[in-house]
Amino acid sequence: MPQPATEPAPSAERHYFEQLAQGRFVIPQCQACRRHHFYPRVVCPHCGSDALEWIEPSGRGVVYSTTIVRSKGGDYTVCLVDLEEGPRLMSRVVDMPVEAVTIGLPVRARIDAEDGAPLMVFVARAGERT
Repeated sequence: MPQPATEPAPSAERHYFEQLAQGRFVIPQCQACRRHHFYPRVVCPHCGSDALEWIEPSGRGVVYSTTIVRSKGGDYTVCLVDLEEGPRLMSRVVDMPVEAVTIGLPVRARIDAEDGAPLMVFVARAGERT
């Protein structure tokens, strides 16, 4: 008779955040179609394969869209960023005036912390424009 697992298998989301907490930005890459995806899932959203490998992307991307959130605590951006590897993800661009964050801005990923939890943000890549 098979023994029940003592611990559930880690979810893709949990693995992603555990890696962020260790200072590593990783995304899944399908070994069948070779495409990357984000948000982490247990099967490839492109071809349905479950043959996935976690890779460290370059971290380079370009702002696809952006908006400014105005709040009493301070203004911040909410952006969609297209990574060089293909996936588009939602984050923030930090360390610059919110009005300076524009579509086409080259950015790179950085791991910060907010309220003790790891957070993926982006900073401008100096001197580059697309």
